[in-house]
Amino acid sequence: MNQTQPLLLRVANSGSLVTQILIGIIAGTLLAVASPATATSVGLLGNLFVSALKAVAPVLVFVLVASSIANHKKGNQTSIKPILSLYLLGTFAAALTAVVMSFIFPTELVLVTNGIEASPPEGIGEVMQTLLFKVVDNPVNALLTGNFIGVLAWAIGLGLAMRHGADSSKHLFRDIANGVSGIVKFVIRLAPIGIFGLVASTIADTGFEALWGYAQLLAVLIGSMMIIALVMNPLIVYYKTRRNPYPLVFKCLRESGVTAFFTRSSAANIPVNMDLCKRLDLHEDTYSVSIPLGATINMGGAAITITVLTLAAVHTMGIEVDIATALLLSVIASISACGASGVAGGSLLLIPLACSLFGISNEVAMQVVAVGFIIGVLQDSAETGLNSSTDVLFTAAACQAEQNKA
Repeated sequence: MNQTQPLLLRVANSGSLVTQILIGIIAGTLLAVASPATATSVGLLGNLFVSALKAVAPVLVFVLVASSIANHKKGNQTSIKPILSLYLLGTFAAALTAVVMSFIFPTELVLVTNGIEASPPEGIGEVMQTLLFKVVDNPVNALLTGNFIGVLAWAIGLGLAMRHGADSSKHLFRDIANGVSGIVKFVIRLAPIGIFGLVASTIADTGFEALWGYAQLLAVLIGSMMIIALVMNPLIVYYKTRRNPYPLVFKCLRESGVTAFFTRSSAANIPVNMDLCKRLDLHEDTYSVSIPLGATINMGGAAITITVLTLAAVHTMGIEVDIATALLLSVIASISACGASGVAGGSLLLIPLACSLFGISNEVAMQVVAVGFIIGVLQDSAETGLNSSTDVLFTAAACQAEQNKA
């Protein structure tokens, strides 16, 4: 028995994580069909997995960024600026694609109220103000609440200060970062069990009956996201790297997008993305900053959600939209998406902001938000999968482009 246990552990650690996650998805689906009550109960496993990811992510970002900057050697090049450009370009392309799809397939809603109480932002200024205040948040509060903008700001500041510290202090930061990374690897290996619980409880609790009434809306949303994932993003990566983008695209979708689809949280998927970047042999000084930053501002899926649902409300209200206003909506949706929180449903509360561009009242806009929550089982999952996988994709593309220059 003592000889068998280490062997089983080695098999578990050496097996394909993607294959194990696929088995978890199938097992969760079968359990939900066979015994919904049991499936609901095992949802605890999924909630524990997501909570573990959310707990370790802020600490991981803080120590990795601070350690990378403190130990950064002069002459080592990073690719943060090109990645930021790709993030902004990808988000705007997503919003523009959603506008085109919404005009080709106009969707009208049967607006409902769902008892949702929320306080959407009143303008772009409020979104930008919120982002600025996140930068100067108390570091302890930033870690506790998962405010990654604040965590990044403090980690960068501490890392820059520690560059002038003793070598022993820098090595301590590196050892702490390695220790936290080890904990993250352990949590990620639990993904198949967590995904099993999430799939089982989601299907058992909600099913898909409620989604059929919004089939066209979901088709436009998910269709737009697929166009971005399989057409626009590969074009952007090809422009940047001048090589076939699809092997990298499919790897990011398979190893980052699948996990993000079920956790429905860009923040929770940060450890998964960092582990993937490490396996892709990307520059740690680059991805330790770009991945948590992407979880906050690279929100192509959120831009699609905001745009499609806003234009669905516009079509429902019979409002005419000219090309100039549609382009303005794309810009507003892109900027608003950058303020979407990295948690499930974060983009929905920004819909009233976009609706205000067309003079749609807050009452009607919040009914659209309610529709968003109804279809959130698929919409938010697909949105998060696109957002999170694109973080790794654009980071890898920028790093590969720098390698090509060298």
